[in-house]
Amino acid sequence: MRAPRELWPFEAGAAIFDFDGTLADTAHIWHDVDRIFLSRRGLPFPAGYGEAIAALGFEQGARYTIDLFRLNEKVEDICDEWNAIGREMYQREVVLRDGAERYIMALRTQGIPCALATTNDVRVLSSMRNFDPSDLFDACVYGAEVAKGKNEPDIYLEAAARLSTDPTDCLVFEDILVAVRTAKGIGMRTCGVRSSDPVQRVDELRKLADLWLEEWTDIPL
Repeated sequence: MRAPRELWPFEAGAAIFDFDGTLADTAHIWHDVDRIFLSRRGLPFPAGYGEAIAALGFEQGARYTIDLFRLNEKVEDICDEWNAIGREMYQREVVLRDGAERYIMALRTQGIPCALATTNDVRVLSSMRNFDPSDLFDACVYGAEVAKGKNEPDIYLEAAARLSTDPTDCLVFEDILVAVRTAKGIGMRTCGVRSSDPVQRVDELRKLADLWLEEWTDIPL
């Protein structure tokens, strides 16, 4: 399927990219992390749990988990456990989706500043083999660096600020509904990206996002 023409030549002042689901197929990994974490405590994996914490980031997600299951645990301990499980899986399994790195490098070659805006942890992404986020992006903003998850605009505003670009001149690439809704709420243009997550709300996302992308290889560079 051909990508929207606005993606090449690029019709915005800057590009902001989500990581999980958008640039890498990691949905199955975080479902596994959640299941391992809950099974260690003899807890069920409730419907909607993974989707609920996907946009929150580690700390907010840990607080949500503590409240939901009434756990007598510390936020930092839960975050450390998630990180440890995630790092092992990312090191072993995660690579960028076909065409993603090529597209970002093409944008930067054309003078378009690019930022990573992810609720993931820098230690998890840095565990990947042959990939350093700071080498690919002009700026990287991680969940621990902002006060709230992607249900609030903090991470997108920080990314735009680090790129010295007005938020309304940014195009955000995202694969989850709440994130697209948040970015649009502060005047950013959005491109929904199909992920491998079977619970991705594709129909709603396609209607809400300004643009839609099936595969990074669809962009005719």
